Amino acid sequence: MKKIATLLLSAGLVAMSAQAVPSPQEDLKHFRDYFQRKFPGLKLDELRNGINALDENHRMQWEAMEEFPPYEEFVDKGKALWEKPFKNGKSFADCFGKDPSKVRVKYPQWDAKKKRVVTLELAINECRKANGEKPFKWKKGPIAWVSAYLGYMARGQKIHVVIPNDPDALKAYEHGKHFFYAKRGQLNLSCADCHVKYAGRRIRGNLLSPALGHVTHFPVFRGKWANKSKDGDGLGTLHRRYGGCNKQQRARPFKAQSKVYRDLEFFHQYMSNGMTINAPSYRE
Repeated sequence: MKKIATLLLSAGLVAMSAQAVPSPQEDLKHFRDYFQRKFPGLKLDELRNGINALDENHRMQWEAMEEFPPYEEFVDKGKALWEKPFKNGKSFADCFGKDPSKVRVKYPQWDAKKKRVVTLELAINECRKANGEKPFKWKKGPIAWVSAYLGYMARGQKIHVVIPNDPDALKAYEHGKHFFYAKRGQLNLSCADCHVKYAGRRIRGNLLSPALGHVTHFPVFRGKWANKSKDGDGLGTLHRRYGGCNKQQRARPFKAQSKVYRDLEFFHQYMSNGMTINAPSYRE
């Protein structure tokens, strides 16, 4: 009898544990509510501007840079690549459709057949490979240019990532969520430590940006990256930034477009659902 009672209790605890896992919709509500409380009086959509929404000095410098944005020439390069025919006569439009303003909002998306998250950059390279072209490198250069052009064309539209009611899709979402909140590296920090818990505070000389709205302006042009580039190209993909953040945590970064970073982006982008795309943008 005691053994049966123990089994029933265990089964009940397992059932309660399963029920306790919040849905993506509940996660999104709690995430937005948290930042609403943390930054009262600030419109949530304004957080797409990161620290520029929180600090007047940063905002003035950012607005000055945006008057003559350093990323413009690279957006133009992305447009040229978008329009340039492949050797077989086809182009990116054959993969994504003729209207470039409708592409960015579709990604990342769940591929039910291959059971994986497909990011915009992954789709760009898969299009190239399907048409006999050599894929771009993942973090910067042409892939960031094309992605920036598609982001620029989508400006003003809302992020709308769909998490389908599919066990594999939900597993990928939860995997990305776990990575976001898990501590790692010699500094024992998580993404959430810096960009949720301590968002708006200073670490060394830097102001920590809020996670809500992070993804709206990627690919992003960073002054730091431009200074290290021979041609002044400071554009970089979201996965380039993920790797840099992991290094700052003194943790080993994963490869760009690895499953862990794609799943992280699935969660990260979903948390900014409903926010306005303003890619690309300038950051320090």
